[in-house]
Amino acid sequence: MDPHTVILYPHVTEKTTALSYGDPRVKEDSKIVRKYTFIVEPRANKIQIKQAVEAIYNEGKKDKEKIEVTGVRTINMKGKSRRVGNRKPGKTSLRKKAVVTLAAGQQLEDFGV
Repeated sequence: MDPHTVILYPHVTEKTTALSYGDPRVKEDSKIVRKYTFIVEPRANKIQIKQAVEAIYNEGKKDKEKIEVTGVRTINMKGKSRRVGNRKPGKTSLRKKAVVTLAAGQQLEDFGV
């Protein structure tokens, strides 16, 4: 799969923004472990998500500047029941979220935060 079809868009909320800053108790910048959340293709697995994030964010960078994904966690979000109009019941679409952990001291510059 193409990396841009696996990663649909970053999921930016207050909670995910706090995760992207890392643990506030760690004072040294080179030891901070950051986590980023993305909405991904529901059929994508963890290996494809890892390869897609590395391919998108390492494109055109030197070896020293490249990021390394150390972990991926996925969550299947089921569609919720919603009312559409006056009487018609409906559902929101199924989504899949992925929480990507980077190696210590690394960060994504253009995450959307």
